[in-house]
Amino acid sequence: MLASRLGAAIFLLLVTAVHGLHFYLDANEKRCFIEELPSDTAVEGHYKALEWNEQAREYVLEPELGILVEVEEMETGHSVVKTRGPPEGQFTFSSHDAGDHSICLSTNYTSWFSSTHVKLYLDIIVGAVRPDIEHDRSHVSELASKVRDLNQKLEDIRREQQYQREREADFRDLSEATNTRAVWYSLLQIVVLVLTCTWQLKHLKRFFQDRS
Repeated sequence: MLASRLGAAIFLLLVTAVHGLHFYLDANEKRCFIEELPSDTAVEGHYKALEWNEQAREYVLEPELGILVEVEEMETGHSVVKTRGPPEGQFTFSSHDAGDHSICLSTNYTSWFSSTHVKLYLDIIVGAVRPDIEHDRSHVSELASKVRDLNQKLEDIRREQQYQREREADFRDLSEATNTRAVWYSLLQIVVLVLTCTWQLKHLKRFFQDRS
C-alpha cells in the first residue's frame, strides 16, 4: 500500500510541465514566448546566458552580461515581472488570471553597433513551487514531503481542470448563441416568404378580377 502511494506521488511529480530550450540572441534583440496558464499557477524559470568570446572561439560566462526578464498578461497588458538579473539566474511569478502570458528575455547591451552574440539556455517549470524543501527536510520525514508534493500536484491538476471547464462553458455559450441567431434568422426568412406569397396571391386575384 505504501509503495503504491509513493508510486502515485512520484508519477504526479512528473506531471509538472517543464519546458527546456536554448536559443541565440544579438544585442538589442528580444525573444518572447507565449505560455497559456490557468489562474493562481506558479511558474519558475531558470536561465543561463553565455557570450561568444572571439579569442577563445567559444561561448563563455561573462559577469558583465545582464539578462532582462519581462512577463506580461497578454489580455490585460498587466506587467507581472520586469527585472534585470545576472547571466545565470532564475525568476518566479504566479498567474493572477487565466490566459496567455508572454515571457520575454533580452540582454543589457543597448549599443546598435554591438556585435555581441549570446547563447541562452532556458527552463520554464509550470506548477506549484515547493516552499523551502531544504529547510523542511530537517523537520519532516521523506514520506511527509512526498505527500505534500502530491497534494500540490493535485491542486495544480484541479486548477487546470477548472480552467478547461470554464473554456468549455464559454465555447458552449457561444455555440448556443450562434444557433439561436440562426434559428431566428430562419424564422424571419419563413415569415418574409409567407408575407410575399400572400401579397402575390392577393395581387394575382385582384388582377384576374379586373380582367373579368
